[in-house]
Amino acid sequence: MFIQIIEILGTFAFAISGVLVALEKRMDPFGVLIIAFVTSVGGGTLRDVLIGVTPVTWMLNMTYVYVILGATVFSIIFRKYLDYLRISLFLFDTIGIGLYTVVGIQKGLIMGLHPIICIALGTITACFGGVIRDILCNEIPVIFRKEVYATACILGGFAYFILRKLPIDDNIVFVISGSIVIAVRLIAVKFKISLPSLYKDEV
Repeated sequence: MFIQIIEILGTFAFAISGVLVALEKRMDPFGVLIIAFVTSVGGGTLRDVLIGVTPVTWMLNMTYVYVILGATVFSIIFRKYLDYLRISLFLFDTIGIGLYTVVGIQKGLIMGLHPIICIALGTITACFGGVIRDILCNEIPVIFRKEVYATACILGGFAYFILRKLPIDDNIVFVISGSIVIAVRLIAVKFKISLPSLYKDEV
């Protein structure tokens, strides 16, 4: 139940980030809904297909569809307030990757997979909805830029498995690990920390 709550919160956060990008691109209502949808469930759908869980999660539980619809309507109604907070897209996207990372890891554990594979699944769950969103919106996906994005998910994943070895309640482990992902991403952007460039002409 706790994991489902986290996944629903992540769905809501990612849906809002998708709507904000779509509105910025001046898409029509259908386009906005599609972008919100793929941003929210794209990573989870890829994860489920990779581990052989079909039908995928959102097809078995209409709650996710309702959450996406609700987040889309909410974002459109309050778009002026969200636009006023110019960092809102960044914040909702960051919250989304933090929550989805631990959800993906947990799904891998349920399947009995190796911790490294679980971390990879968590990263896929967190990042690939945004990849699909950015490609459809004709943007270079954030994960492929120098920004600390997938790296934050990986660090949160390692923290998850380290914390599991301590006498800490699983729910607390989920919260701390997700918070680490969010904190790493926030700190990286705040202090302009990025991965080193492979190109000598870039500063």
